[in-house]
Amino acid sequence: MTPLGYLRKTRKQRFDNLLELLRFRSISALSDCSGDSISCAEWLVDHLGQVGFKGRLYRTKGNPIVYAEYITNSNLPTALYYGHYDVQPTEPHDLWVSPPFAPVIRGGYIYGRGTADDKGQVFAQIKGLEAVLKTNGALPINVKFVIEGEEEITPSSLPNFFEDHKDILQADVCVISDTAQFNKSTPAIVVGLRGNASAELIVYGPKRDLHSGAYGGSVANPIHVLSYLIAKMHDRKGRIAIPGFYQHVRPITKKERQQFAKLPFNSRHYATECGVPALEGESGCTTYERLWSRPALDVNGITGGHQGEGPKTIIPSRASAKISIRTVANQEPNDILDKLEKYLKRISPRSVRLELLKLGGAPAVTIPASSPWLEAAHRALRRGFGQEPVLMKEGASIPVVSDVKTILGLDSLLIGFCQNDDNSHSPNERLRVRDFENGCKTAAMLPEELSRIKGIMGRQL
Repeated sequence: MTPLGYLRKTRKQRFDNLLELLRFRSISALSDCSGDSISCAEWLVDHLGQVGFKGRLYRTKGNPIVYAEYITNSNLPTALYYGHYDVQPTEPHDLWVSPPFAPVIRGGYIYGRGTADDKGQVFAQIKGLEAVLKTNGALPINVKFVIEGEEEITPSSLPNFFEDHKDILQADVCVISDTAQFNKSTPAIVVGLRGNASAELIVYGPKRDLHSGAYGGSVANPIHVLSYLIAKMHDRKGRIAIPGFYQHVRPITKKERQQFAKLPFNSRHYATECGVPALEGESGCTTYERLWSRPALDVNGITGGHQGEGPKTIIPSRASAKISIRTVANQEPNDILDKLEKYLKRISPRSVRLELLKLGGAPAVTIPASSPWLEAAHRALRRGFGQEPVLMKEGASIPVVSDVKTILGLDSLLIGFCQNDDNSHSPNERLRVRDFENGCKTAAMLPEELSRIKGIMGRQL
């Protein structure tokens, strides 16, 4: 029997196992879910053991990290597979068609929190490797798994784990399935990610909420000031107005523009998919250029004043906004947050007090397009999906890619199996059954393709 034959034979069991994994309420942002997170990690260790991996849990100050390995021969290439079992919160609950932790399969999709981000994707890797092991009796490469439970929160325990366990994490390349395909018919390899810098801006006004009739017109309203500051973060051309923000941003090259222009794009379809009447962004740039090669600043949420039913005529004592900045190559997140703080305090009126809570971030990442590992991933995707993959960038950030490079010295293969419209981080998160199946096939093809790379041998373990 071939690995693909094994996948066909075990299809029902694979889906049953996936649904079992998705039932764990492993929301890393909620402390009352820590028990579920531990149970989920223990389940993964047990399942990897059944597949043929030697695994264990590493305890951290937060959620445990799953480590597992299958060492065939120290002279063979070694791939470090990364994934995360933690998931985002599920609000707003009333928008879910079916409960987020009662996964179901309907209309060709698997629905449930974590299907696309990232349980479904990392599980496809596990099942693909299982198919090779169970049919061939061994893997043609060495494989190590690191599956964390704090990817969706900051800070994560993973960087410290990398620093403390460099000896067992030695490898030649890192495999990550936490990105999306180009579209529903075209798989992709991601060769660039924007970085991220996050902050919370707090505007303090009066020491308590004030009656707007008794005090209105005599003191600054924190919501008004916050709105003014937000409006001043961009100019009329859609550029970020922070002084010095673009100091290290390199212009988009002619080659990049030509590569992006070759990829199909329908602005009307994209706008409809997003549910907006028209697209908007930095003047002079196409949508792909804005998403992949230019920075962006967004307000993610605003809080202030009365939020309940009916009127309450007050001047609130404070207002706040959550801000995320997507950075590009050569921009350093801490430097960007420092520039933001300096700018906001300069333009803010003296009638309020500002505080910018810097929540950290991760730098942008560029992956060499000429890597032989990339060529191997290209062949595996072509075999798994039956379609020629494209090289693309993504506007999102995956901090672990930077950590893998700076701490472990490894380049990453970013081969995702989900779609951008699979509602990651939103209600009704889903993963197409077809994409999960093709992901398992690709995962079964990848070890053979990695083993074919000549002149690159695994490090001594």
